[in-house]
This record gives sequence, structure tokens and C-alpha cells, in this order.
Amino acid sequence: MKKPQVTIVVSQRERFSFSRESLESIYEHTTVPFKLIYVDANSPRKIQRYLEEKSQERKFQLIRRDYYLSPNQARNLAIPHVDTEYLLFIDNDVLVSSNWLESLLGCAEETNATVVCPLTCIGKNFGEVVHLAGGEAHIIEHVKDDGRIKRKVHEKHYLVNRRVAEIQGELQRQKCEFAEFHCMLVKTDIFQKIGLLDEGLLSTREHIDFCMTVNNTGGSFYCEPASVVTYVPGLKWELSELAFFMVRWSNAWEVASLEHFAKKWNLAAKDRYFEKRYQRMGHRRHKGFLMPFLSYITFGWNPLWLQKWAINVERKINKVITDNYVKSLPHNYQSFSETNTRQQELLSSR
Repeated sequence: MKKPQVTIVVSQRERFSFSRESLESIYEHTTVPFKLIYVDANSPRKIQRYLEEKSQERKFQLIRRDYYLSPNQARNLAIPHVDTEYLLFIDNDVLVSSNWLESLLGCAEETNATVVCPLTCIGKNFGEVVHLAGGEAHIIEHVKDDGRIKRKVHEKHYLVNRRVAEIQGELQRQKCEFAEFHCMLVKTDIFQKIGLLDEGLLSTREHIDFCMTVNNTGGSFYCEPASVVTYVPGLKWELSELAFFMVRWSNAWEVASLEHFAKKWNLAAKDRYFEKRYQRMGHRRHKGFLMPFLSYITFGWNPLWLQKWAINVERKINKVITDNYVKSLPHNYQSFSETNTRQQELLSSR
């Protein structure tokens, strides 16, 4: 068999319950040779057993941790083990289609791109609504009247929420400035230049940070709509799933991420870019679980006063859950920076 060009790295985005469907989609629709590394961060026993069995059957590398990991922590565990020309990051709630990987590799080879992303759709129906078709992400510097320079993030998503059937003529391979970790193909040697992913970004802005860092090294980005994948949101109302979801999108992780991102890129924390995100703090938890839960227990009667009261209570509960998560970490667990340093040393030694 031809030596694989690419290693697929699968990690958990915000839930566990779609792991089987996503992994089986990869094996069903991928015809080019590939290696696979699966990072399993504290999945419930049923999913853990499934992944262990599949890793034996399919001969892929399974990295297991018995505590939750942020997305970048999980990806960093895998990167030092990659020995192929390309690395493909994909979340465990994504379905792929025929020729998805072949199209990404073809684009990378023909354009010499550092990063290639597919047409990423969203929803329970495959390939119907666009979530991302590439976009723009860079820093804009503005000189104020007093001579000070204000730095702002410019971020734009192409064709977001458009129906694929209505925009076929606009779906062409194009150069862009960023991709998302739902699914992206990356030249592995870029990590020799930029190091590992920034683990200070726990829950948000990690894709923008990575892409701007790559851009600063002269790397290039393309979106290849001949490759189509679909991110399938949804949450199973099970304790293990909800606990991970609540930590993954906790206020604590989001605030820490935004503060770290602003400091790293020398951005004004009171900028509208950040204010909008602080105003919507917790919206993923509220949209993904709290509001559906209220509608369920009230049989659809969901007045605004009840929503506000529930959000206030949920924020307090979320803090307790996040605090308990920190207390549950193993005693020998190192800080993010120390863990990142150890992994960086392993990467550099290759």
C-alpha cells in the first residue's frame, strides 16, 4: 500500500455522543491511505469501549486522558506523533462525504497551501447549509488623534448560513485567510516554525489565533468546496455529556480565552469585537441546553422573566461545575504552559 501522506487527528469538540457516527463516516468515505490518531478526553465508558475496540480493529493510535481537555490541549497531544507530510484536524461531530480528503490533498498539492479547509456545512441534513467557506482574519491598525495605535481584529466568514443549492455558482476554490478546526488540512512542517497550538486559548479564538500566526509566517490558506463536510450540532441529555459541555463552554474558560487572546495580540479589551462576546457569554450553554430544557419542563411556556431567572441560576451552577472540574484534575497534572513546553520539546526532537 502507498505510504500515507496524511494523519487524521480526531478530538472531541463539545460532546461524546456522535463519536461513532463521525468516525465511521471517515472510514466509509476515505479511500486514500491515511493514519489516524484519536484523542479521547474522559469519554463515558460506553464510548471509551467503542474507541478501544475500533483502535484495535482499525489499527489507529488512541490517546486517552481521564479528565476533560480543551480542544488545543487535545490536538497538542497528537501533533508530536504525526510523521506524515500533512495533518488533518477534525472534530468528533463532523460527517464527511466521498472524495473529501482527496479534494483537500489535491488543492494543497496544486496551490502549495499551508492550510486547506473544505466547504463546512452545519445541520442534521448533510451538505445543505453553509457554516464556513473560508474567510478573512487579520489585525487592522488605526492611528488615533493622539497618535496612539489601536489594533483591532477583522474577521469575516464567507457565505455563512447560505443554502448550498442556491449558491452553486459561487462555490469555487479560493484563497482566504482562515479555516476552522471543524476540519482543516495542515502542512505538518508548519509546527516546526510556529510551535504547538496555544493552550491559553481554552474555548474560543483558537482558530483565529492559529491562522493569524500561520499568516505571519507567510503561510497561505485555501478553501476547497469540492470537499464537503457537515458539522452536526446536538446534545444528548446524559450527565457525562452535559458535564463536559458545561465545562467546555464555561464562563471561566471563555473569559480566560478572550483575555489571553487580547493580551497576546495587543488588542483593546474594550473593543466591540470583545464586548459582543462578553455580552453573549454563556449563549452556547443557554441555546444548547438551558432553553430547550425550560421548554421541555414547562411544555413550551417559556416567558422572558423565567428565562432571565434560569440564566442567572445556571451561571452559578456553571461556576460550581467548573470549580469541581479543576479540583478533580490529577494531583500530578501540570499547568497548561508546562504541558505545552513538554510537548514542544518532543516535537522539536523529531
